[in-house]
Amino acid sequence: MTKINPILAVRDLKKYYSTGSKVLKVLDGAEFDIYSGEVVGLVGPSGSGKSTLLHSIGLLEKPTSGQIIIDGLNCSKLGDKRRTLVRKESIGIVYQFHHLLKEFSALDNVIIPQMVAGKSIEESREEAMRLLKTLGLEGRYYHMPGELSGGEQQRVAIARAISNKPKILLTDEPTGNLDPETSLKVFEQLLALSIDEKVTVLVATHNMNFINYMNRVLTVHKGKAVPF
Repeated sequence: MTKINPILAVRDLKKYYSTGSKVLKVLDGAEFDIYSGEVVGLVGPSGSGKSTLLHSIGLLEKPTSGQIIIDGLNCSKLGDKRRTLVRKESIGIVYQFHHLLKEFSALDNVIIPQMVAGKSIEESREEAMRLLKTLGLEGRYYHMPGELSGGEQQRVAIARAISNKPKILLTDEPTGNLDPETSLKVFEQLLALSIDEKVTVLVATHNMNFINYMNRVLTVHKGKAVPF
């Protein structure tokens, strides 16, 4: 029987902060696997360490110890340049706030990261238009972020995060700033797009209405990630 390797493996991950004479153990031995194509939820109260865990997996923050293995590559000992390259090639991130470039149109916001990754302007534009159309934004290509609703801005951010075809999409409260109806609609579109694009998704959320959409849910508790 062929063994299936996880697309993401987290091993004994620890993140400690020193505050005077005290040590704050935000992550204290978190360990889990996520497999290609899964949608996995990450829940827990504010301050439990969800964002720290996502930032560590996204190679934005170095853990105190432990391993983060992405598609078989142990990223724990990589230097900054290699970490940046892995992040650019393998990881997409959607934050609670969209962080769009306000001086550029919706289309340009999705084109720019592709060009940074080395794609041509023609290829980048075609892919950006395809993704935005899939998310129902074909009439908003040339609108500036300030001319878009909150839900539309977040959909542009989702298209941007997926535009370079990452292996893993990390989302940190991706609909936290939206009203309940818009929140559910955007979340459903995010999941539909991730399935179409064959992207593995890890979703940190407080919204328990999303749990039924997940393959699995992990709870961050006392520095560890345990089944919900």
